[in-house]
Amino acid sequence: MTRVKSRGCEAEKNVRHEYDFQRIGEHFRLPGKVIRSERMPSGNINKTYRVTYRMDDGTNKSYLFQKVNTYVFKNPAEVMENIDRITGHIYKKRDGRNALHFHHTVEGKNYYSEEGNEFFWRVRNYFDSVTFDVCNDVQILYLAGVAFGEFQRDLRDFDASLLHETIKDFHNTKKRLETLFKDAKEDEYGRADTVREELTYIAGVRDKACTLIDMLEKGQLPLRVTHNDTKINNVLFEVDGSSPLTVIDLDTVMPGLVAYDFGDAIRFSANTAAEDEKDLSQISMDLEQFKAFTDGFLSELRGSLTEKEVDTLALGAFCITVELAARFLDDYLTGDKYFKTLYPEHNLVRTRAQLTLAKDMEGKLKKMREIVLQCYSGDGI
Repeated sequence: MTRVKSRGCEAEKNVRHEYDFQRIGEHFRLPGKVIRSERMPSGNINKTYRVTYRMDDGTNKSYLFQKVNTYVFKNPAEVMENIDRITGHIYKKRDGRNALHFHHTVEGKNYYSEEGNEFFWRVRNYFDSVTFDVCNDVQILYLAGVAFGEFQRDLRDFDASLLHETIKDFHNTKKRLETLFKDAKEDEYGRADTVREELTYIAGVRDKACTLIDMLEKGQLPLRVTHNDTKINNVLFEVDGSSPLTVIDLDTVMPGLVAYDFGDAIRFSANTAAEDEKDLSQISMDLEQFKAFTDGFLSELRGSLTEKEVDTLALGAFCITVELAARFLDDYLTGDKYFKTLYPEHNLVRTRAQLTLAKDMEGKLKKMREIVLQCYSGDGI
């Protein structure tokens, strides 16, 4: 049975919010009068609102207002500089078609802040659209792959060195694992003995999981502009799901490896269970879903990746799954301070779920690599 869970433009309607959107909008030179504001349900970090204006000609126009979480993003201006550069680049490539556009203030900034960045706002164009939180429909996954592939294609001639590294070593698997084993040795919370099996597995695959970083350090893989949060719910689709509109949530865009973007999408979209599934027997990587996303992703990138990039895409899925497992486990060992948890062993459950997925991927790497090569060559599957 196909599982599809989507969300459209549902919002908290007719609710009085604490922010003066008319005043905020004036900083972005938005015409008209605010007639409605609605809190959007998407996103766990920033506060997002659909704000509707009545224009002078009597028509209505909506914008998306976001209050950026400056606790998470310590240097929000750098985040917005990155966004300004890449959205401008994509806008030109697409002649404005289905492209994100962030409005600018009279000072030429794509954000407005006050009170020492406590109130840090941005405003972008609004799309009447739908997203998919849970989906194993291969057509939707194919189209999500197209969207992320198109994102990479549009930015392939963008100099990644122009971007700020807004989260240092975000996908540096080697440093993530170094931190994990250091914290396990210190064992501040006395939990290391309960996770020896997990630590032993990660130690055993440490070299393989760090392959991409080793290759990067040797100059064998190029840094590119990467999204770094390639879950399929970061793709906006037409309301009927017939085609993708654009990729959103650009806060983590920075220099990176294309294999990590591809791999994280596979980790999320080809998993047969939730990220925190307790029943490990339910967890595996579905090869049909893998094929669907891979075919869509590489349909936009044929001829634009290096041979080694193509050759390491499948491995990227394994590497980033081990990396995330290590992050969950490290958070568990250090008192559950980073990831939001719903119960005491939530991070441990997440760790075991990701390691189960990684083990399944490890056994399927040869087949995954064959599929990648077929899709990239255009020979079909």
